[in-house]
Amino acid sequence: MRIFGKVRHRPSASWRQATDRAFTLIGDGRYDDAGALLTRAADMEPWLSESWFNLALLHKFRHDWEQARAAGLRAVALLDRSPGAPDWWNVGIAATALQDWPLARRAWQAYGLKVPGSGATQSEPSGMALGSAAVRLSPEGEAEVVWGRRLDPARIEVLSIPLPSSGRRWGEVVLHDGVPHGERTTAAGPSYPVFDEIELWAPSPVPTWVVLLEAATEADRDALERLAADAGFAAEDWSSSVRLLCRTCSESSMPSDEGDGEHLDPHDHSEPGHPGPLGHRTAGSGSLWVPERECGIAAPAALVRGLLDGWVADSPDTREWRDLEEVC
Repeated sequence: MRIFGKVRHRPSASWRQATDRAFTLIGDGRYDDAGALLTRAADMEPWLSESWFNLALLHKFRHDWEQARAAGLRAVALLDRSPGAPDWWNVGIAATALQDWPLARRAWQAYGLKVPGSGATQSEPSGMALGSAAVRLSPEGEAEVVWGRRLDPARIEVLSIPLPSSGRRWGEVVLHDGVPHGERTTAAGPSYPVFDEIELWAPSPVPTWVVLLEAATEADRDALERLAADAGFAAEDWSSSVRLLCRTCSESSMPSDEGDGEHLDPHDHSEPGHPGPLGHRTAGSGSLWVPERECGIAAPAALVRGLLDGWVADSPDTREWRDLEEVC
């Protein structure tokens, strides 16, 4: 095969050695040293799409989106095939980070996805109907898996209320990687991928509060969640919606609710009635109900106390709240 008038050969041993060493350094977090080796590899084999794909990948790890876009475009220019090539996916992530919407549309279409609208439009992709997914916030730290709505192949709007340790808020949009690490299954059958967050794409102005509730029944708790949702915000019972998982469990295929009765998921490393920092369940309940609940609320300061007072006023004999605190 000839590319730009040159015969294409297999990469040299020197290229392979430099590349292998670079990815070892990336695994150790030594991005600058890895970048020098990958740049040398690209100088040795500039006709090889993998040379530029590897550089684009490194720049993605470093969140250097201009360089990731430039290297990614050189990679796709040398591809033997387009549909399904991960090179195009990396270009799509970089373009999304830079809000380069024409390039993002072109990348997703070249990968093989259907994107409504023309490739020249300056507006962000919409209407792709990608559904729900989970995203792992702070994957290199105290990771927390939350639920969200996929806006496009590289962004998720967070619909759970993250714990304050994540530094994230309800309603924020995060940029995420393309390869899922784990999945969450439901009793109804569908499974949902778990993507790793890359960085915050759009912050939320809505603060997170924690409050202790006295809710006599699940129906009392549910009434607060409905009240918050009707106001355009959110409340989440962290005492039942959050569980602590080890990394191996979190990155595997896990059921997203608690199951029936008192026998909880054996991979759940939290204690009944106490939240853990790593994963938000879908709706699900066991037979044991504890009236004291730790609840997260996403709502403006001017609204949150009125929301709680209104919830109590609807059934003062079965509801109470105390110790409201803004935490994120």
